[in-house]
Amino acid sequence: MPKPNDLSRSPVALEQDSTLIAVIEMSQSSWLVSAMVPGLSREPLKKLDAVAGLLLLQLQRWREEAQAAGHTITRLAVAFEAGRDGFWLARWLRAQGIEAHVIHASSVAVSRTHRRAKTDRLDTKMLKRAFLGWLRGEAGHCNMAAIPSQAEEDARRPSREREALVGERTRIRNRMKALLACLGIRGFNPVLRKAPEQLEALRTPEGTPLPPNAHAKLQRDMARLQLVKQQIREIEAQRLAQLAQAKTDRRCAMIRRLASVHGLGLETADLLTSEVFLRNLRDRHALARYAGLTGSPDESGKRRREQGLARAGNARVRTAMIQLAWRFLSYQKDSALAQWYCQRTEALGGKPRTARKVMIVALARKLLITLWRMLTTGEIPQGLVLKPVS
Repeated sequence: MPKPNDLSRSPVALEQDSTLIAVIEMSQSSWLVSAMVPGLSREPLKKLDAVAGLLLLQLQRWREEAQAAGHTITRLAVAFEAGRDGFWLARWLRAQGIEAHVIHASSVAVSRTHRRAKTDRLDTKMLKRAFLGWLRGEAGHCNMAAIPSQAEEDARRPSREREALVGERTRIRNRMKALLACLGIRGFNPVLRKAPEQLEALRTPEGTPLPPNAHAKLQRDMARLQLVKQQIREIEAQRLAQLAQAKTDRRCAMIRRLASVHGLGLETADLLTSEVFLRNLRDRHALARYAGLTGSPDESGKRRREQGLARAGNARVRTAMIQLAWRFLSYQKDSALAQWYCQRTEALGGKPRTARKVMIVALARKLLITLWRMLTTGEIPQGLVLKPVS
């Protein structure tokens, strides 16, 4: 029997004689729609322009064909792979009264042939087989992605945008330093506030001024760097304003609660809340899998080895939790989790550095589950130091 929030199988029994099943292979300009229509011996296949209204009309035509064949359609189930188009189509179809699902592309089994045929038509057949098994309630065919609301998707954008801007800031800095190193200039920091004014007086080891093109490039990079910094400050100020205004909002309350943990900053609290804790996860196992903090064992006969992290979950959450786990050891030395980590690393022996790197993933997983329980049940871990909530 499917568990609550289990997206690996359908919780509703399939009545194939009254269910119209359709899958969509989506591309940027067109959609290939394949269906299983009760009463029809053929499995219709239709290529449409990437327009939601045309898809709705085609589904209605197939419904009428099924009714003409003597089958009343009481359930219309549509599925497509998660991709560039995101979840807007699933939300739109559900608003039209159609059951819509988004399939995790990595959960669909494919042939292991080195050179296998791959076309849109073959992909729709593969999706249809996987979706049909999922509708029958059989495990292992495919997994569905949780479809977020538009507000939930929008709440993730500031944190992701800031992450991209921080990466852009680092790239610009490295680019300027590399250019100066090519000219033999050292000891000049191009990221300082007064650096643009000092470019004119900058000289190469030969005593000549900067080449004109290099000078112009540095000026453009400095202007771009100032813009990126300003945008980062705007995102951070907007988040602080939202936290100050929305006192009763569930998301803001979670962020403030997480930020009260000593060593856990506001940015990490925002990321974890938007990416993880607002999701309706089934249990701690599903939480660890979503964060990509589970192992990938390789066992066959007498062979037993661990391949490392599965890396199948949310990469942002995985990176943030491993970084937080290292900080946790510095800021929460007296907590039960930190003491557990120290005891386990000492017991492993061998190379201390290797043991610490292996066990930090286990600590990150335990810490994520602990924070989740603190938000859902109010359970405070033993020895955890909290800051006063502002």
